[in-house]
Amino acid sequence: MPIVSTQRMDLVAGSLPTHQLLKVNGEREPDADLDQYLADVDEKKLGELLRDMMVLRRMDVEATALQRQGELGLWAPLLGQEAAQIGSVRATNDDDFIFPSYREHGVAWARGVKAEDLLSVWRGVTPSGWDPNEVNIACQQIVIGAQALHAAGYAMGIKFDGGNQVALGYFGDGATSQGDVNETLVFSASYQAPALFFCQNNHWAISEPVGLQTRTQLADRAAGFGLAAWRVDGNDVLAVLAVTRAALEHVRSGRGPAFIEAVTYRMGPHTTADDPTRYRTEQDLAEWRQKDPIDRLTRHLEVLGADVAGYVARGEQAADELAAQLRAAITSMPDPHPAALFAHVYAEEHAPLAKAEHDYLQYLEGFETGEGR
Repeated sequence: MPIVSTQRMDLVAGSLPTHQLLKVNGEREPDADLDQYLADVDEKKLGELLRDMMVLRRMDVEATALQRQGELGLWAPLLGQEAAQIGSVRATNDDDFIFPSYREHGVAWARGVKAEDLLSVWRGVTPSGWDPNEVNIACQQIVIGAQALHAAGYAMGIKFDGGNQVALGYFGDGATSQGDVNETLVFSASYQAPALFFCQNNHWAISEPVGLQTRTQLADRAAGFGLAAWRVDGNDVLAVLAVTRAALEHVRSGRGPAFIEAVTYRMGPHTTADDPTRYRTEQDLAEWRQKDPIDRLTRHLEVLGADVAGYVARGEQAADELAAQLRAAITSMPDPHPAALFAHVYAEEHAPLAKAEHDYLQYLEGFETGEGR
């Protein structure tokens, strides 16, 4: 398979500016439109954002290693997308309801989902992992784009009930070509539903570069449906935080749904079953390593004259604690009983399913007695 370079993105035209507050060297750029949304972000808050991204990266690295060791069936890495996830979720209110895709591990963790509960799904010991109503975030959606429809429907319910919450749907660049997402934007705009859609444009829909599926910015697509749209440097945690706050303010004030395109890059594979060396170049990776979100915030703290070593040490300690917690949890997760496979298929009794369960358990019992060999 020939390698297709992501440089095709340079040919894509668009009408929206890409907001950036932190340069790659850590220097802060003023932005009259966004600075008002960061009045509460002091050095301590910056340190917390750094810690969050460091912990998230460690969780991702540990989960990838656990999959390679046979402890997980699959994992969808988020390496390089830490700022997009942490910056956006830290802008939400606790009662806003989030609908993630399969890669928003950081969003779920920041919302209060235990890291080991995230891993339990990918280990295959549970069909969901957590109670969405306890943390106001739905379980991860594997079907590409389906969660966008769920977010739109939930947002319509908020409007009909007179609530002040926002439904926030996450998806990647590839999902914007799915019918579900386009239908979502139609319904959200038609009903002026309080929904915010956050697209992490990580440049790759599995092995296809984003330039193959659009001839303009993804944010322009949303504007075409009638949504307010923003485009932001997804590796700049400050800019993501500010833009998400601005978009949430727009939605919460009753001015209709909104869309954010966060331009970032998936540094790892699409999933641990993927080999990205077959479709992208080392040059692409080298260019994006220079834009690393954690390094950028660290450099900004250095520019401020902060105790960077102290912030990094605290982040590393928190990351080490989480890693130890994950490894302890993964080795003690009990395997589900085979009957659990049939437990949540139908809400009411279903005769064919009951027969299938009976036959399957009898089949397994045969192996214990020797009759199944």
